[in-house]
Amino acid sequence: MARTFPPDLVQTQREWIRTYELLARSPARTLLRYRLQRLSCRIAQHPYWAGAGRSRAAQTELRRQARAAERREAGAA
Repeated sequence: MARTFPPDLVQTQREWIRTYELLARSPARTLLRYRLQRLSCRIAQHPYWAGAGRSRAAQTELRRQARAAERREAGAA
């Protein structure tokens, strides 16, 4: 059964994915690296992890759900 993550945590992970993809394609990397670092901190320090317990499986599931949301949004556009 899939975990249920707070919408703001999933949204932050989606922003992280988009920023990482831009970083891979962009010559202007400094600002993107800074943004990626800030997003990583926001994800790692989210209150959700205090209650649910941080595990690799949970982090992987968060990324999976965020990517699925990105695909759904791209398909709807």
